[in-house]
Amino acid sequence: MKIQRTIPPAAAPINLSALVHGLAGTFLGRRYLKKLKSEMKEYFKVRHIFLVSSGKAALTLILLALKSLSPNKKEVLIPAYTCFSVPSAIVKAGLKISLCDIAPLTFDFDYKLFEEAVTENTLCVIPDHLFGIPADMDKINSFCKDRGIFVVEDAAQAMGGMYKGKKLGTIGDAGFFSLGRGKNITCGSGGIIVTNSDRISTAIESVYSHVKSPGISETIKEFLKVMILSIFIHPLLYWFPSGLPFLKLGETMFYKEFPIRRLSGMQAGLLRGWQRQLEESNKMRKENASYFYERLRLKSLLGLRNNASISFLRLPLMVKDREIKERIYSLFNEKGLGISQMYPTPINEIEEIKDLFNGKAFPFASKIVERILTLPTHQLLSEKDKKVIVDYINNIPI
Repeated sequence: MKIQRTIPPAAAPINLSALVHGLAGTFLGRRYLKKLKSEMKEYFKVRHIFLVSSGKAALTLILLALKSLSPNKKEVLIPAYTCFSVPSAIVKAGLKISLCDIAPLTFDFDYKLFEEAVTENTLCVIPDHLFGIPADMDKINSFCKDRGIFVVEDAAQAMGGMYKGKKLGTIGDAGFFSLGRGKNITCGSGGIIVTNSDRISTAIESVYSHVKSPGISETIKEFLKVMILSIFIHPLLYWFPSGLPFLKLGETMFYKEFPIRRLSGMQAGLLRGWQRQLEESNKMRKENASYFYERLRLKSLLGLRNNASISFLRLPLMVKDREIKERIYSLFNEKGLGISQMYPTPINEIEEIKDLFNGKAFPFASKIVERILTLPTHQLLSEKDKKVIVDYINNIPI
């Protein structure tokens, strides 16, 4: 354990005011939840909102609802490189994972392969706005609408992001967001389901009605975790939790089982003023990403594409090969500069489910794993932090 300023790879600060409202929400939960739902309906311009315990819980409920609406279809098509929570939710919903390789740099589906990946058994397609980068929703919606395939947007990393004047997560048949600790805003954990479809909402409600709210002991335990997080997420103190291996910070896990609960009143209280926090968070992420784009000299090698409209949850860099990736990661990790290697394998190589894919390969997803690093973009970065990150990258011998 090395005592030094250590930047978390992803972070959403929680201030004292939020903690006070979170404590109040423990006892006045109904009031906070009602206000939060009303605000989110207005912000996202949707008719239906469901608040749950995590992003993967949100996706699971959506999939269970769609499964009830189209019981003869069992396949869910996702990108071959995405968050492990997505296949976790598909498995928990009792559905089959179907994969399509991705396009370099965009992290979106490779549309040359997309049509072949869709079958008569495809229940829904889940485009992924990874790192906040929008998928091609026009292309996906147009293709799926004609074939009776549902579109579920994975906007877990893109809350507040836009696509052609529309908020990400609201463009498909349904969408979901994550309120986990490394997202645009957080209440420790949590998920949001949005839809404008009365039919889908009714189906979700039939499942959601059986979902329980967390008990008081569970709520208090979660509040204490959030309080500790709010302290140790700061770069001056993050060296401590990041130096404790048993916390498994930054590790990507495939969960066979996970709880599905309603969002608690305490968590709704923590989100008091969430719109302002979201705007400030996304504004800072755009500014920090632009800072790196403007100053990194290795643009052609790293494959950078500047887009000032994207609020990057993390800034992806594509280096030349695994050797360079490991060299940069080792240096940055030693210096506490908040670098991340992201997901350790493509979906088809996840140990717990790899037998489902019969050895099928997804070359571009595999190349992403070999070459990707991400830089932090959150508001806890100081000007000095950003300068040090740029200087280290620009001076790495390649």
